[in-house]
This record gives sequence, structure tokens and C-alpha cells, in this order.
Amino acid sequence: MKQILVGETRLEYVRLPSSHPREGAPSIVFLHEGLGSVAMWRDFPQKVADASGCEAVVYSRAGYGRSDPAQLPYSVRYMHEEGLTVLPRLLDALEIERPILFGHSDGGSIALICAGGTDTRLAGVVAMAPHVLVEDISVASIAQAKVAWQTTDLSARLGKYHADVDAAFWGWNDIWLHPDFRAWNIEEYVPNIACPVLAIQGEDDEYGTMDQIDRIAAKARDVELVKLADCRHSPHKDQPEAVIAAVAEFVNRILD
Repeated sequence: MKQILVGETRLEYVRLPSSHPREGAPSIVFLHEGLGSVAMWRDFPQKVADASGCEAVVYSRAGYGRSDPAQLPYSVRYMHEEGLTVLPRLLDALEIERPILFGHSDGGSIALICAGGTDTRLAGVVAMAPHVLVEDISVASIAQAKVAWQTTDLSARLGKYHADVDAAFWGWNDIWLHPDFRAWNIEEYVPNIACPVLAIQGEDDEYGTMDQIDRIAAKARDVELVKLADCRHSPHKDQPEAVIAAVAEFVNRILD
């Protein structure tokens, strides 16, 4: 695992070459969920790299994994700050041009903000279980996560993935349950996305309804939707083969 300085913050990252590299294939940059990190993706980015012919680049946001701590508490615009400022700087620092952004949950929202709110040149966006607005189901599940944190071994299970697991959890949980966050909405960015978008969501997602990706399809220029049965909030865990196949086909379309 390596670290790179972005602004004044060191972020951990890893670059994973494809076992079947394709000439001209873009890098796929993975953006983790609200409690994720480089390590929590496990071998999924490598599998995507091998199937697509693209290099996989995976990083942990500040406050997660082995990256430097984040400044807490988060503001309502914490995903905006990541997508508009931090992510473009990271891509510049790593000298990555025209990548595909692959974001899960919060990471999907950050990818959409970057694509629609900056002049970063992108080959595509994969938004997996993204949020474009706050729904009652999202708040209810995040409230349940708070209870699980206080009453189960969730802290111990997540602790091996984060240098400061308490800060990682409470930074995410506190802002999502803050009353001001109910008005959070990023739909304004979607019509400005110039690159193709692949939006993936499970039909049993406990953190959001299909309205999330349907709104993307209604407003973006070039969108493909993948709706997966028997799948909750982490399609890459519940339906990995279907996700990998959809991403590989998405890459094929971009390269054709």
C-alpha cells in the first residue's frame, strides 16, 4: 500500500494492473462507500481489472483506512468537497487522465458530483447504489447502523480496516442523521455529466429505492441502468458476477 499527498493530506492508494490489459483502456478509479476503505473492497477491483482490461486504482478518503484523519464533524457538503476538490487533485497527483470513476454509495454520489460539477475529463461513471437525494429508508437504515454500533461487535469487525474506526463511523453516521442533511440533493449535477453513466442498484437495497437511479436516468444524457434482483446495498458482494459483466460491457462500449 502506498500513500500520496493531496493538499496537506496523505491518502492511501493502490494501483492494480489487469492480467489482460487492453491498449487504450482507461483506468478505473474506485470510490468507496461511507464506511469503506481500500481493504474493504477486497479482491473486487482486481476482478474488474482482469475482466475489463483496465487498470484499477483504489484509494481511501481522509478518515478511512490508513489515510490521514479527516476534519470532523463533516459538513452537509462533505461529498461535494470530495467530488469537486479532493478527487480532481488526486487524479492530477496520480497523473490519471480520462478515467472511469466507479463509486459505491457515498462514492457513487462523489463520482456524480465530480462528473457534473468539474471540468475533469472522464471516460465514464459507474454509480453503484448511489444517492442523489436523502430518502426515509436511508435515514432509517443509518439510524439502525447506529444501534448496531452501540449494541453489537460492529466496531470490532470494522476496526481492522480503519486506523480510527470510531472517527470513521461517527463522521459518517452523525452527518447523515443531522436534521440539516435531509435537504441534501445533488440532482443539479446530473444533466451536466458529459460521459456515459452506468447506474447499478439492488432491488432490495436497504439504503435507497430505485428512485435514486431512475432520477439519474431521467436527467443524464447517456445512462444505462442495471437493476439486480436478490441484491441489497452492496451489489459487488451480493451479485459480483453480474456487476463485473455489466462493467466489462460498459468498458467495451466506451472503447468501441
